Amino acid sequence: MKLRVEPMTAADIPAVHDIERASFPVPWPAYAFRQELETNKLARYLVVRAGPRTVAYGGIWLMVDEAHVTTFAVLPSWRRRGIGARLMLALMDLSLEVGANVVTLEVRLSNIPARMLYQRFGFRPVGVRPRYYSDNGEDALIMTTDPIGSPAMLARVAALRERFEQEDTAEGSTGRRPATDPAATADGPTTGRAEA
Repeated sequence: MKLRVEPMTAADIPAVHDIERASFPVPWPAYAFRQELETNKLARYLVVRAGPRTVAYGGIWLMVDEAHVTTFAVLPSWRRRGIGARLMLALMDLSLEVGANVVTLEVRLSNIPARMLYQRFGFRPVGVRPRYYSDNGEDALIMTTDPIGSPAMLARVAALRERFEQEDTAEGSTGRRPATDPAATADGPTTGRAEA
């Protein structure tokens, strides 16, 4: 099925909130997404659609020259299909469009699949926020990229984009994803959250 990445609108909030509740032990309330869309001038959010269904979402805040990934989740029944990787690619593109120099995020230390996905996109650990997650007090690993407009980062993103296009072509001709697709396995429980 063809995936589309589009800006989130208020009409997406019910579906996004369903993904939120299925993905996080302490979900944001639906009104928080409405406030983000309507009043937070720093915020930009995207959704991924598979046909008419919204299956993933993610967002950034542009803070000076840093795009901070605030939230990122794929509907559990749609994980392990490379959707998280495609959404991250779109967030990287969006970060460049809004003038960010680097992209940062927090991820649970225990979330190895998400950390592997982020590393594919050039994120590297730069610190730890102790007891960051309110549900269990788990530490958050802070990850950031090199400058996203640098030749090395642009080449990394271009290579990932080309690979996804090749996979889409292969999937279209066979009806299934290539067995060697790391995007199909790297985003198992891919969720990320900058929680207060």
